[in-house]
Amino acid sequence: MPKMKSNRGAAKRFKVTGTGKIVRAKAYASHILTKKSRARKRRLRKDGEVDATNFAQVRRLLPYL
Repeated sequence: MPKMKSNRGAAKRFKVTGTGKIVRAKAYASHILTKKSRARKRRLRKDGEVDATNFAQVRRLLPYL
């Protein structure tokens, strides 16, 4: 059976940690930053974790990660 292909868009957006969690970048940090508070922009810089409800869906897109 041939190898499965990873979804390349997902591969660029998600990383898998050593413990098997999937890490993602937070949304809403790319533009219209003037109306967002300094603290909010600082929080958006940090990585977020993929929620349990989306975990299986992301794993399907990334079979070898």
